[in-house]
Amino acid sequence: MSDPGNNAGSADRSLGQLVAAATAEMSALVHDEIALAKAEVRQDVKRGAIGSVAMIVAAVLLLFMMPMLSFAAAYGIHNLGLGLAWSFLIVAGGFFLLAVLLGLIGWLKFKKVKPPEKSIASAKQTAAVLQGVKPHPRPAVTAGTSRPAVSGSTLTGTAMEKAPVQDKASSVARSST
Repeated sequence: MSDPGNNAGSADRSLGQLVAAATAEMSALVHDEIALAKAEVRQDVKRGAIGSVAMIVAAVLLLFMMPMLSFAAAYGIHNLGLGLAWSFLIVAGGFFLLAVLLGLIGWLKFKKVKPPEKSIASAKQTAAVLQGVKPHPRPAVTAGTSRPAVSGSTLTGTAMEKAPVQDKASSVARSST
């Protein structure tokens, strides 16, 4: 941004010129701030996308690794002198116990989940307060006009008498049909 004090003849500028220059500088500042925010968000989205892709690839690799680890464990137990079938059953039993343990932990965590009590209490309190509230009365609309009748003001009364019955929005809506 430029410094207005360094411009030639800046002491001779009028108030309107100074306001126009300040407005232009403020507009440029806002545009630069928006561009900076977009660049930061774009960079964060890119990092998030790369991170999520890396996590997905890692999860797929772990999924493919599980059968190999299962076979390695079963053959390792077989090398200790146990039969191959018993070795695979021991590995399967280990996975079963791990699944039961994780399922039990998940069940206990789900049982601790409660409804949002504070939000429910606040909503009930708001509903109780709003049940006793009556709507504000609307001004009366005279027949043949689309504007409320206002009494007590001669200026408003004469303006209402000279005003057309239709407003621009309704005339545009009727002309487009």
